[in-house]
Amino acid sequence: MFHKEGYKIILIATISFIVGLFLVDKFVELSWLRLALHLVLLFFYVMILQFFRNPNRSIAPDDNQIVAPVDGKVVVIEEVYEAEYFKDKRLQVSIFMSPINVHVTRYGLSGLVKYSKYHPGKYLVAWHPKASTENERTTVVIENKVFGEVMYRQIAGALAKRIVNYAEEGTEVVQGTDAGFIKFGSRVDVYLPLGTKVNVKLQEKAVGNKTIIALA
Repeated sequence: MFHKEGYKIILIATISFIVGLFLVDKFVELSWLRLALHLVLLFFYVMILQFFRNPNRSIAPDDNQIVAPVDGKVVVIEEVYEAEYFKDKRLQVSIFMSPINVHVTRYGLSGLVKYSKYHPGKYLVAWHPKASTENERTTVVIENKVFGEVMYRQIAGALAKRIVNYAEEGTEVVQGTDAGFIKFGSRVDVYLPLGTKVNVKLQEKAVGNKTIIALA
């Protein structure tokens, strides 16, 4: 299954792959070079397909836990000052996604979208300390009846050139459903109330909709 954000790119990639194979067969006479070019074309085509994959991970919503919004590695767990919305200290949990991870963003908890804003910015590598405040990003705050207000931030990386955010202020969202997509390498920061019980460790591999990152 592929994510809808990839349909256009996958179509273009499929046409380009077929045309590329035809041109190689038509103009390249050396068999070893023809095979090598076929493999190169196949490699890039498969990479595009795997990037836009969207595995089915339906879950039963549970307000007593927050699930990982994306696949990736936990790279930050620390208290920080959040200056955009809360303007106080929060507990930040950050998940870094490499280009080979699933890049669908899912709602980590259910609730009312209180805030949703897009910020243009730079394209520093996603693990850079300033990526959270200087890179292209979207900031979303969801009010949950158990955890209160929780923020997550989609952050573009050095390769990511487009962030898709489905959250609209004033709407109710359901844990586990699609919240957006980040194209080609990125990171998601989650800002939790101080005192929240974090259920992951640094360098742990998180799986979207499966790994529980916080408990009430």
